[in-house]
Amino acid sequence: MTATPTQQPHPVLADDAAVRLARAAAQEEAGADAVGDHVGVVAEDRTAVTHLFEARHSGYRGWNWAATVAFAGEGTPLSVSEVVLLPGDDALVAPDWVPWHERVRAGDLGVGDLLPTREDDPRLAPGYVGSDDPAVEEVALEVGLGRVRVLSREGVLDAAQRWHTGDFGPRSDMARSAPATCGTCGFYQRIAGSLGAAFGVCANELTPADGHVVHVEYGCGAHSEVEVEGGSVVPVADLVYDDAVLDVEANAPVAAPRGETPAAAGTAADETGR
Repeated sequence: MTATPTQQPHPVLADDAAVRLARAAAQEEAGADAVGDHVGVVAEDRTAVTHLFEARHSGYRGWNWAATVAFAGEGTPLSVSEVVLLPGDDALVAPDWVPWHERVRAGDLGVGDLLPTREDDPRLAPGYVGSDDPAVEEVALEVGLGRVRVLSREGVLDAAQRWHTGDFGPRSDMARSAPATCGTCGFYQRIAGSLGAAFGVCANELTPADGHVVHVEYGCGAHSEVEVEGGSVVPVADLVYDDAVLDVEANAPVAAPRGETPAAAGTAADETGR
């Protein structure tokens, strides 16, 4: 039983009669076969406790039937206040409810989908108020040409943080192994507005960043000024010259067999000596 010293319930609330009363109330609510063993007692205050019984429902592992029993004082019978099904410490429960406008994540928007922004979206500010971006404010001052809403300071900082820590930021694996940064690359196209101080768009079709926003300190191996030394990239072994002298010895003359002329014998000797 869980209770503080000032909330110790009356002993009658935890005796066998109280457990039987609580079980009967739970069985009336859930059915006799759905109420299992008595697994605990929780003190609500001095006049009430909640008895917990194992729930034997398929798919409700770790849940308990909770029957709250109350006692009004000496001379009054025990009574049941309520019976509910509650999850235990290891129960399988649904995740916390998330408002619909907070459920959408990057990449969820598909072809034909519509995703309206919230009226109070902190990333946007009314165009006539300005966005702390001189390039935007210059346009917004022209009556009729300004946008209804533009990026707020929070929206700008949020985008900058997301791009800085993304795949095309200065801390990515590609950037750390690059020979130079995008800020010195001919394919780097700076974007307008305050974000242009640190971000641009890659225009090199041979890189994974083509068409993406990249940080000025991002980089890859396709930098416009990368130079590779000419010649074979495979090391060639040093040539070794052998200046040894080759001694040549003439073959000894061969005696002519009987019946052959010396010229024929010489010819046979030449053939055998080759």
